[in-house]
Amino acid sequence: MNLHITGHHVQVTPAIREYISAKVGRVTRHFDHLIDVNVIMSVDKLRQKVEATVHVRGRDIFCESTNEDMYAAIDALADKLDRTIIKHKEKNLAHRHGDAVKRQQSEPETSAE
Repeated sequence: MNLHITGHHVQVTPAIREYISAKVGRVTRHFDHLIDVNVIMSVDKLRQKVEATVHVRGRDIFCESTNEDMYAAIDALADKLDRTIIKHKEKNLAHRHGDAVKRQQSEPETSAE
C-alpha cells in the first residue's frame, strides 16, 4: 500500500504522518488489496478538512471529513473509510459469489429425523 500525505495550508508533521498511517492502516484489516491511498489535509479558517482517495482494483473510493480539530477529523475519516471499504468488499463478494448465495437461500432446509 502506497500512502501519500499532503497538506494544503498546513504543515505535515511526523506526528500527524504517523497518526494518519496508523489510522489508514486499520483499513487493511478488512481489505488487503489496497493499491494506493492519497490523503489531503487542508485548513480554512477554523475548519480542518481531511480527504482520502483509496485506489482499489476496479474502483476509487473517496471520503472526506471536516472538524474543528485535525485529529478528530482524521478519526472520523478513518471510520468512514472503514465502513466504505467493508461495503465495497461485501458488494464485491456478492457479485462474485451471487449465484451460490442465491442457491443456498432458495433451497429448502432438510432435517433428518
